[in-house]
Amino acid sequence: MTAIAPTPVETTATSDEIAPAGRRRTGSRWWLYVVLTLGLVAMLTPFVWMILGSFKTDAEIRQHPTEFLPREPTLDNFTTLFGRLDFTTFFINSIVVAVFVTLGNIVFCSMVGYALAKLQFRGKKLLFALVLGTLMVPGVVTFVPLFVLTANLGLVNSYPGLILPFLITPLGVFLMRQFMLGLPDELIEAARIDGASEWRIFLRVIMPLCGPAIATLTILTFLASWNNFLWPLVVATTEDMYTLPVALALYSVGQNAARYGLMMAGAVVVVVPVLIVFVVLQRYFVQGIALTGIK
Repeated sequence: MTAIAPTPVETTATSDEIAPAGRRRTGSRWWLYVVLTLGLVAMLTPFVWMILGSFKTDAEIRQHPTEFLPREPTLDNFTTLFGRLDFTTFFINSIVVAVFVTLGNIVFCSMVGYALAKLQFRGKKLLFALVLGTLMVPGVVTFVPLFVLTANLGLVNSYPGLILPFLITPLGVFLMRQFMLGLPDELIEAARIDGASEWRIFLRVIMPLCGPAIATLTILTFLASWNNFLWPLVVATTEDMYTLPVALALYSVGQNAARYGLMMAGAVVVVVPVLIVFVVLQRYFVQGIALTGIK
């Protein structure tokens, strides 16, 4: 007579049994949501105040106690910017400089990054060490020699003088090199076996795979060029070559006091293009940061 083992009873957790555990986990992290919410509010408040302030008069901004919402919204600040101060010219100058600087970094940083990542040549390690060394040098240190060189070339108060010194940056080279190191060498070897030249490999094989890194480089370069203040302030000697940050700093100060409404309206104009670029490329930006090792 054989003993029959009892059949194990399968038990499945019902939703009523799982729900309390989920609620406990959520409830134990309530303080985290509170902290994140407070951080979000602290971050967004200055931007909201800037936007609302651009629709206020200077008297309303200076009044005490101040009011968060504009009592009588007005577009006078924007009318002054694009009318009497000709901010359209400054806006076009900033667009031209930022776009060409960004395109130059995409092209030249990608080329140097590809050479440092995938090509073999004498002095490669020394060249990469120099790139890393320049990352540690503050830009102010090279400011005077760079201006003297620009002046000797006759590029002061011109678009080339505003653009050429920043067509390639050490950070861009490092970012592209780090990303390209992760690309498989087999793709390059297969292209070489098929008879493709190095230029064709770079343009047809490597660059299409570098979307996240290019998006990251685009955002960082465009942001740095768009917000650059000191170099355009020194190189641009006439009003027709001023960029937005320079014009905003020079024309938002009146004879007796700062014109806060005008300053906030100008800040809105400066911020909007950067936000548009980031929103469009944010998905690729996150991928690029994760894949290039930048922390």
